[in-house]
Amino acid sequence: MQQEDDLRSLENIIQFIRAVSCLFLLLNAYWFCYEWFSAHGLTAPVADRILLGFQRMTALFSYSVTTKLCAFVLLALSCYGTKSVRDENISRRDIAVTGAVGLLLFFFNDFLRFLPFGSGVRFWSYSLTLVAGYLCLLAAGVWLGRLMKQRLADDPFNNENESFEQESRCLSNEYSVNLPTRYYYRGQWRRGWINVVNPFRATMVLGTPGSGKSYAVVNSYIKQHIEKGFSMYIYDFKFDDLSLIAYNHLLRHLDAYKVRPQFCVINFDDPRKSNRCNPIAPEAMTDISDAYESAYTIMLNLNKTWIQKQGDFFVDSPIILLAAIIWYLKIYDGGRYCTFPHAIEFLNKPYEKIFPILTSYPELENYLSPFMDAWKGGAQDQLQGQIASAKIPLSRMISPQLYWVMTGNDFTLDINDPAQPKILCVGNNPDRQNIYSAALGLYNSRIVRLINKKGKLKSSIIIDELPTIYFRGLDNLIATARSNKVAVCLGFQDFSQLERDYGDKEAKVIQNTVGNIFSGQVVGETSKTLSDRFGKIVQMRQSHSVSNDSVTTSTNTQLDALIPPSKIANLTQGMFVGAVSDNFNERIEQKIFHAEIIIDNAKVKTETAAYVPIPEMTSFVDDAGQDCMEEVIEANYYRIKTDVERIVATEITRIEADPELSKLLPKKKE
Repeated sequence: MQQEDDLRSLENIIQFIRAVSCLFLLLNAYWFCYEWFSAHGLTAPVADRILLGFQRMTALFSYSVTTKLCAFVLLALSCYGTKSVRDENISRRDIAVTGAVGLLLFFFNDFLRFLPFGSGVRFWSYSLTLVAGYLCLLAAGVWLGRLMKQRLADDPFNNENESFEQESRCLSNEYSVNLPTRYYYRGQWRRGWINVVNPFRATMVLGTPGSGKSYAVVNSYIKQHIEKGFSMYIYDFKFDDLSLIAYNHLLRHLDAYKVRPQFCVINFDDPRKSNRCNPIAPEAMTDISDAYESAYTIMLNLNKTWIQKQGDFFVDSPIILLAAIIWYLKIYDGGRYCTFPHAIEFLNKPYEKIFPILTSYPELENYLSPFMDAWKGGAQDQLQGQIASAKIPLSRMISPQLYWVMTGNDFTLDINDPAQPKILCVGNNPDRQNIYSAALGLYNSRIVRLINKKGKLKSSIIIDELPTIYFRGLDNLIATARSNKVAVCLGFQDFSQLERDYGDKEAKVIQNTVGNIFSGQVVGETSKTLSDRFGKIVQMRQSHSVSNDSVTTSTNTQLDALIPPSKIANLTQGMFVGAVSDNFNERIEQKIFHAEIIIDNAKVKTETAAYVPIPEMTSFVDDAGQDCMEEVIEANYYRIKTDVERIVATEITRIEADPELSKLLPKKKE
């Protein structure tokens, strides 16, 4: 009821203003065409005296344009609140033409008062053009007022309501990653900053292929952390895209390190550009649980479907068998043959030989009891299935080049050792990822256990295309490594991809423990989850009701998504939404951002053009100056086979010579 009274009062005010405007129009014609009114006896002495007194005080009638301007201003004020007649055919062009004709007739008709004709012709020509111009201006004003009230038509995607003030300060510290941005707010583009002041709370970079996540975010992480003296592990899915950036940036910023870091590469495709490293080096394993972790990582990388079947008999059995073999090689002959290639070759020996050898060691006897029970109980089919579950996937990894890389000791995996810091790049190949990911996953699991310790150098773990590799212990690393100054940056496409390859439970833990989020274009459930994380704000809403004789506008506020899923699903390349974490002494009031990350493309292009290739890590040139890579790698491959043959033969001889142990051997058929 109160609203109706307010509307009625507003209409009365508008009508009064328009009436005053018409009065000024009438007074203009009366004063400047007084001759005609006088000739026809239409003047009034009282009115004349009032107008003359008013003229002496205000000089309102000194010029015709003065009263016209008063009428025009009052007309404009009244048009804003006018109930507009419904006409869907009216366009901006119609408004412009009608307004221009009205201005011309209304303001530029004074010359008609001085035409060399009778007073009647002068009066009627002047008055009619004045009224016609006024009516044209009235029509244009009514139409324009209607358009001004329908402001939603100018913002169909609600950009104004969903834009917000963002961080404009650059908050830098010895660990931070700072990215310049530009964002839209209140009708203009402004400059800002995304400040990852605490990278140790982990960072997640999402985006569909081509959204710019590597170019804008991951590359910046690599460069800025090298500039600040971080040791670094980089998983380079498309080797050597990220490795080349890291190598060249390191060359330019060696002064950031107190101890010059070693640049190391693991690359199975080209042994020349690869260091050698044994991921299951015996000195790095202190307990049989270390062997189990290694076996677990290898088998789950080779069989991604096993990740969601953990605990099944035919999943755990091959893992336990491989773990027993790794630990056996660790304790045999001081760990001289404790390498992953030796473990593969040993597993491929007849089970009639490997089981007696393994169970002859007390520390492995209980580990292998399920296999021995099946063997002694005559469950050959079950036993064959258990062994095949390990043999078949591991046989895919039999490769001379892989054997070569994984049997050397060019460097250790404690990359954040203050005395020997390292920048380690491990390269995968999209065409061979099923094979290489298992071996690289083994390096990952060992690194996680070695770097998450007190008193180490600040380090950064950069993993692009995370779902292409199973990173054992990643959720625990994110949750616990903050105090040990380990920064984790994970790049992948969306949450569904992570859930598919890591399982629902582990994927949820990773999603919910990450403190800094960057997201380019993502769709589906991922965009909805992110929108919920960014929260809601109070937004202004307008609704318009158009009837045959009026347009009614109502305004209200409601709580709605700050960044709705549709916005996230349609982000332009280089545009990111997200949120950052802050510190006690570095508060960031506006943690959420929706901005374009500014990259100096010309500078990047110049830097890239000056890059030098990663040098060869290993030389395969013999004394005669000839390339002998194939011969050396093949010789290493057959040496491993020979080593295992000799181990098996030696161990069987030992068992046969011991009356107690000889009972483990199968009885010979007569």
